[in-house]
Amino acid sequence: MSSSWNSVGLEVLYQVLGWVAFFAWSFSFYPQVLLNYRRKSVVGLNFDFLVLNLTKHSSYLIYNASLFFSPFIQRQYHDKYGDKEMIPVAANDVAFSLHAVALTTFTVFQVFIYERGMQKVSKVCISITAIVWTAAIVCLIIAWPKSDWLWLIDVFNSIQVGMTAIKYIPQAIMNFRRKSTIGWSIGNILLDLTGGVLNFGQMGVQSIDQHTLVNFYGNIGKTLLSLETVFFDVLFIIQHYVLYPVKKDEYGKAIISERVAPLIRPSDKPEEDDV
Repeated sequence: MSSSWNSVGLEVLYQVLGWVAFFAWSFSFYPQVLLNYRRKSVVGLNFDFLVLNLTKHSSYLIYNASLFFSPFIQRQYHDKYGDKEMIPVAANDVAFSLHAVALTTFTVFQVFIYERGMQKVSKVCISITAIVWTAAIVCLIIAWPKSDWLWLIDVFNSIQVGMTAIKYIPQAIMNFRRKSTIGWSIGNILLDLTGGVLNFGQMGVQSIDQHTLVNFYGNIGKTLLSLETVFFDVLFIIQHYVLYPVKKDEYGKAIISERVAPLIRPSDKPEEDDV
């Protein structure tokens, strides 16, 4: 027998938290897109972050969509964790992943049409991405004969967790070297932090209703995703507001420090905004 909610109130709260987190995370992509559009430049946005982020969201979409839509994989999940356990993927998880892949892809497109200075994707990032997708294909070949699809999507879940753990590092290092967060949208971070906290709260509500912590370790990717998101978002907030605050002139335009100059060609002076 499949599991169900014990409390209607907690079920409603679960759905509310999930959808608010979905909108916060979904809207978090737009400040960066708008910032790039207004400046007609992606200088200050780390390209390694974009590539790793696209890999992360693509893997997360595969996991969420497969577990949410496939009855066969759901049966495998119940066989492993018990029939009374709820599937730890909600409709908002699938919607978010689909939207995230689309918006991240569009941001990558902006890299090709806007000023990017001397920035490029590093060889380390290219190597990591190639290894990850090669490993995913190998796992697909291994899982296919035995139809071990739950194991396969768990691999993709692990990939997205790993990408979340490392994708912010290049951007944090770039901010540190430039002593500036110009070009990196703080609006993105504030909304991302909101989504991470609400996502973790959503899982907590489900645990309270079911009197179990299985949904935390049964979907370890979602758990670690929230924790990693909060950690890096707090780091970027400290960089933006405490370590490298943006100086503005009397008209509210950001003043570019000379320490930012190495990433911009002398002839290129894109207008800076702080979104």
